[in-house]
Amino acid sequence: MVEITVLSGKGGTGKTSITAALAAVAENAVLCDNDVDAADLHLILTPKIIHSDQFAAGWQASINYEECIQCGRCQELCRFGAVHQTNNGYEINPFQCEGCRLCERECPVQAITSKQSTNNSWYISNTRFGKMVHAKMGPGEENSGKLVSLVRSESKKIAQKEKLNYIINDGPPGIGCTAISSLTGTDKVLIVIEPTISGWHDAKRLIQLIRKFGVRCYAVINKSDLNLEFTEQVTNNLKEEQVPLLGEITFDERFVEAAIRNETIIEYAPNSENAQKIKEIWTQLNN
Repeated sequence: MVEITVLSGKGGTGKTSITAALAAVAENAVLCDNDVDAADLHLILTPKIIHSDQFAAGWQASINYEECIQCGRCQELCRFGAVHQTNNGYEINPFQCEGCRLCERECPVQAITSKQSTNNSWYISNTRFGKMVHAKMGPGEENSGKLVSLVRSESKKIAQKEKLNYIINDGPPGIGCTAISSLTGTDKVLIVIEPTISGWHDAKRLIQLIRKFGVRCYAVINKSDLNLEFTEQVTNNLKEEQVPLLGEITFDERFVEAAIRNETIIEYAPNSENAQKIKEIWTQLNN
């Protein structure tokens, strides 16, 4: 079983379109959307949910006014300025509370309690390319990195149970917590790079992060014909970084047309040059 994670240094590089296209080419694979903060792989794959469950995220503290003795200890200790004194007594602003639970532990009369938010869900679904594990976080929720670990764990269980050959992860953009959770334990990473200054800058930071995990790293340049001069520069930069370039995908409006129809470029334009390039990229990834 090989786990392949598709990442990008910044948003808008076309990562999800390429991931969905790889899913159309792969066989015996389970799909996993690691971009839990802004999941969008389901827009192309139109999954049918067969299992759903809640995910407990960060803690939220609240004060019981009837038991509170107005000592102000919680306000004194809160480093995030979440405790405020009002006409009704002390209260905790839910948008400022970081869920550390210090106030709960230090309250002399146990007037403060904390509850975990369950405004998050994860799913196992059927798609036309196989099973898919994905999730949805509520607005402003925390612990997205833990949720990524959860959906990846569930995808591995499915792959092992059904004896599948691949796990294909649609990872998040950037180098934050969710990207780190997507990298841990994966076998290969495919970076989708946009040939712009910001695209390469963020891709280079991502390459540095991947190296810290010792994961094999490959690259593809998307919309390569938008800036041929900078595409050449990115190609040279990848050589310097010793990151194999598996292919260049040109700008093609059919990617958008396919997404509107909830299809991949492989389905919408199977004989197109870019569809053939993606098939070649998949072959190289598995050599």
